[in-house]
Amino acid sequence: MSIDLSNITKNYGNRKALDAVSFSIKKGEIVGLLGPNGAGKSTLMKTLTTYIRPTSGSAAVNGFDILSQKKEVQQSIGYLPEHNPLYLDMYVREYLNFTASLYRTSNKRIGKEAVERALELTGLQSEAYKKIGQLSKGYRQRTGLAAAVIHDPEVLILDEPTTGLDPNQIIEIRKLIRNAGREKTVLLSTHIMQEVEAMCDRVIIINRGQVVADKQLSVLKEGEAQVVEVEFDFLVEPRLLQDLPYITEVNNIYDCVYELHFKTSIDMRPAIFDFAHDNGLKTLQLHHKNRNLESLFRELTR
Repeated sequence: MSIDLSNITKNYGNRKALDAVSFSIKKGEIVGLLGPNGAGKSTLMKTLTTYIRPTSGSAAVNGFDILSQKKEVQQSIGYLPEHNPLYLDMYVREYLNFTASLYRTSNKRIGKEAVERALELTGLQSEAYKKIGQLSKGYRQRTGLAAAVIHDPEVLILDEPTTGLDPNQIIEIRKLIRNAGREKTVLLSTHIMQEVEAMCDRVIIINRGQVVADKQLSVLKEGEAQVVEVEFDFLVEPRLLQDLPYITEVNNIYDCVYELHFKTSIDMRPAIFDFAHDNGLKTLQLHHKNRNLESLFRELTR
């Protein structure tokens, strides 16, 4: 296993940030660590990177114990923290050369090759001679990711890697992470479900320091359930929508927008459209939502 945790607990005084967390991640998996703010995601990642010491329990990364083999763990991990720490007055290439030197590459040639490989992987060649302080938020994230992969680690641990990015930058970073995940194990922390859907093979949900779900994303998507969000041009009595076939729940989100839950694999959008037509309503928007992941998250973390 690339990552193996057994009953990891972390206490801050009387508060349990992590409560007997256990799971394993195989080589080559991209796993999303999902949870609300304050659930313990960052604490878990800092524990795996040996930045903080657990109160109890054991964990290993690439077979190295996080307590007794800290240096080996650090050498085998690429870590991108939530608040990406960068030296803004350094040039991109200068910063990556400095980062490479921290891993004690055996000679300058290997260090140079590592920098060039990281620049190419993250698409930073055109920005290599710019100061980091001149870069956009997206390119700063790329720089942090380049620093995380510069020593070619087996495991990448990424904490909220798309925070603060615009939609185009998010797509670019997602692509970079997917490409990196072809050869490495990736543990990706986020509270945004769309990030998990776009990048991950598996999702682990934690709430109040405990693992409350651990599922393959493909299994979640195969379930016979769906959520459809619809907007009509007038308010509708929920009891009327309850007459739709296979419906299990009706939520009036706001104004004339409704979230309809169905227990069936049949696409229910035509039935909703027919309902609107038969009741003299216009359908202003109608689309599927990921019922399984979203509902599971809400049920387990509310």
